[in-house]
Amino acid sequence: MQPSNSWVCLSSLDKQTAVSTASLDNRGLAYGDGFFTTMGVIDGQILWLAHHQQRLISHAEALQLELDSHSIMAIIRTHAEQLQQGMLKLMVTRAVQDVRGYGYMPTASGSDCEIWLKSSVMTVTTTEQLRLPDGCSIPMQPISSAICLSSQLACLPPPLAGLKSLNRLDNVLASGELQSIKAQVSEDNIKPSISEGLLRDMSGRWVEGTMSNVFYQLSDSPLSTLSSEKTASEKLSTLPLYEDNANYLTTGQWYTPSMAQSGVAGVMRQVLIDALSTSKHPVIIRSLKDEDLPRLSQLFFCNALRGLMPMSSLTLLSGEVVRF
Repeated sequence: MQPSNSWVCLSSLDKQTAVSTASLDNRGLAYGDGFFTTMGVIDGQILWLAHHQQRLISHAEALQLELDSHSIMAIIRTHAEQLQQGMLKLMVTRAVQDVRGYGYMPTASGSDCEIWLKSSVMTVTTTEQLRLPDGCSIPMQPISSAICLSSQLACLPPPLAGLKSLNRLDNVLASGELQSIKAQVSEDNIKPSISEGLLRDMSGRWVEGTMSNVFYQLSDSPLSTLSSEKTASEKLSTLPLYEDNANYLTTGQWYTPSMAQSGVAGVMRQVLIDALSTSKHPVIIRSLKDEDLPRLSQLFFCNALRGLMPMSSLTLLSGEVVRF
């Protein structure tokens, strides 16, 4: 097995070569010409394996790449068994082209790929679990809070919108803004409970977190009229989370923003949409606008590594705090 945090080149599926650097001609490095997916591994098993494989298939098709997803997943499963606990990051880039500059020669089967895999030993949090309607369980993170960020996401045309492409500069800048806020909170000796930032795209719609997708519920009236009824600690104590309340995801109507023009259609987002598709309240794809924020009654972020990240409050750009 390769050392932790080192990259392995899987481009020749019958010959895996450990490497520490990639050629400067790599199109992923030069142009962001490719995509990636990050997989959690527990007890040697890849979490949400089928959804990650579907991402390989859909992204390769969108970017016109020739990729044998079954062979790749077989190799990845072997690495997961060796890793046991941690994270696998798979990166796929278009192979170097004879065409100068950005161009590439399209073919019926798609361009050749360079495929890279990195294994990282880490603990995938499983302290709290929430059971989905289909019987599967997902990790639940401790309750924290979120803040609206001024950074914005780019609006992209199809088929690029929703892809987990290597072009993530908008998320990089947004994550930097969030880290700066966290650092200031820590400097001011305020309990650093902020764990995620909510991002809008260039059209003004709120789309996702810096590293996650977002799901929300709406009240019939602005929460500001209800804020005096319960203190923040009382709300936290009655928040319906974890296995002692298996109805968390199936009580009330959940919404999640569309990925049609911006954002990343995450694996965990799709897991939840699929899991609730046959429930009383299937997830509704709905834009989240400025006027909706005071009416939020529940909010959580999610991704394939951390599972669900429930929020107790959201600080708006105005400084107003909406509590759930």
